Amino acid sequence: MQLIKALACGAIIAASAIIAEAREFQDWSNFGRYHDSNIEMMARPQTERRVVFLGNSITDNWAKQRPEFFKENGFVGRGISGQTTYQFLSRFREDVINLHPQIVVINAATNDVAENTHPYNEDMTVGNISSLIELAQANGITPILTTTLPAASFGWRKEITGSSDKIEALNKRLRALAKEKKITFVDYYSKLVTPGDPDRALNAAYSGDGVHPNADGYVVMESIILPVLQKKLKKSKK
Repeated sequence: MQLIKALACGAIIAASAIIAEAREFQDWSNFGRYHDSNIEMMARPQTERRVVFLGNSITDNWAKQRPEFFKENGFVGRGISGQTTYQFLSRFREDVINLHPQIVVINAATNDVAENTHPYNEDMTVGNISSLIELAQANGITPILTTTLPAASFGWRKEITGSSDKIEALNKRLRALAKEKKITFVDYYSKLVTPGDPDRALNAAYSGDGVHPNADGYVVMESIILPVLQKKLKKSKK
């Protein structure tokens, strides 16, 4: 009986060690997602990686649903579904700096508000985004900051409440941050929010789930961001 208990105890300890090791080496920031693509991209002409779009699933889906927008303009999508600004900071060198783009477009914080990795703390989120801006500037990359998109609720985090108030307050902070850092601030929010809706939800005409834009939503976003990028890229050639 004692032998059986000892063996069982040993098995538990071994299993715990395996789990601990797996956790220790977990790719929390998902460096593997774009590792091969980044190597390939760095070998291409700079004209094919003039602008990097950094973000979460909103950016990830954009590059998948509207690949022509990225390919035709020399833009690179570096969105990873579910990620927060904490993870953006961790992978910023591999997925942005090392590609040597002229511009990085930052769309962030939907998953911060949804508390995907941390309890939501507005000051911490703004601080993370401020650090992204500073890292870009320190490496000769022009940062463009965009609004967090409207979201009245999150289907995968139904327990999160007050998201519209949090996003509205955050966007005010982000606008002020852009002004402080003297960078361009792009407003997707006002064109995508449901007009007159007290819940300030993402317009159903532009989304199927209230968080992620559909193809029509991305067309609206493209109409907002493309002229800004074209102007900046043209200016950089002079």
